[in-house]
Amino acid sequence: MLRLALIGVDHPHGAHWRQSLGNFTDRVRITAIVPAFAGATASLEERLAEVPRFADVDALVAGGEFDAALVCLPNDEAPATLVKLADAGKHILTEKPIGKTAADLEGVIKAVRRRNVAFQNGYMWRYDASAERLRRMVRDGRFGRIIQVEMLFVTSDVRRRGADHYLFDRAKSGAGFLSWLGVHHLDLLSFVVEQKIVGVTARTGVFGAVQTEVEDGGALLLDLEGGGLATFLGGYWLPRWAGENRWTIRGTERWVDWHPTRAGTSGVLEIHGPQPQWHAMEETFTVGPDATPGYGGARGVRLIDDWLQAIADGGRDCRNTPESARSVLEILDAAYESSRTGRRIDCRIG
Repeated sequence: MLRLALIGVDHPHGAHWRQSLGNFTDRVRITAIVPAFAGATASLEERLAEVPRFADVDALVAGGEFDAALVCLPNDEAPATLVKLADAGKHILTEKPIGKTAADLEGVIKAVRRRNVAFQNGYMWRYDASAERLRRMVRDGRFGRIIQVEMLFVTSDVRRRGADHYLFDRAKSGAGFLSWLGVHHLDLLSFVVEQKIVGVTARTGVFGAVQTEVEDGGALLLDLEGGGLATFLGGYWLPRWAGENRWTIRGTERWVDWHPTRAGTSGVLEIHGPQPQWHAMEETFTVGPDATPGYGGARGVRLIDDWLQAIADGGRDCRNTPESARSVLEILDAAYESSRTGRRIDCRIG
């Protein structure tokens, strides 16, 4: 039975992570809590009310009985916390993106590798069934040469959370929409197409009605090492709780429209292929609805299971690694530099 510490109770995803862990009561037991967020426990479940609490991570490491930790902290606090946990030999399951910049993860990578602890983070779309199918299509060469990947994610505007939320505080979060939500797509891009990004051109800013210290969205043009283009457009731009989420991958041999969150499904692939012998290849592949409780449903369960297996296997890599987490922040670093300077940033990321 893995003894797990919770660090960060009232994080926006904290309750959902705890719900996901409820699928593993035969393998995981919560034995310690560091509330963080100024000690707030408004979302803490009553069944956990008597679990021993600690004022900070130093106190937890010194006096807590635990083997691993779920870390849900703002970007300004997460890197130092992860280093302390790794140096103490504790396995790590952490929210993304972990830090403000790629440089923030250097110490984390060194500590994780030095102590060989199992590391996993919250990029759970790597565990999505449709994303896995797209990756297999790419590996099988069914797209031919990839020409373009088009990604769109637009969601509720800043007013839904309130501009005073820490997600819009530059000192705590470092950046805005791209850092909190855009990162999911940027991470998944490298997983699906398995190509390095060799150039970044971007424009980020505040385009909506509410002024914030950080961007509420933006557009990125990413040059893939295979000669193709990837584009991402997204922001906090819808005037209600809602979202638009879709991908298109266009290749020389086929193109696929992916609707990851279509109602009543766990994803729909609309596949458009060549026309050999007068018969055009057209297919719709649907992944059925997912009733799995917790953050990300079945994706989150598969992510946690991979981490638990990595612990059992002696600290092997999960699909997410500290290095892949750094790559996402390298893309953000380049995007913000491009937006600030008005030029394309040469790079080699992934």
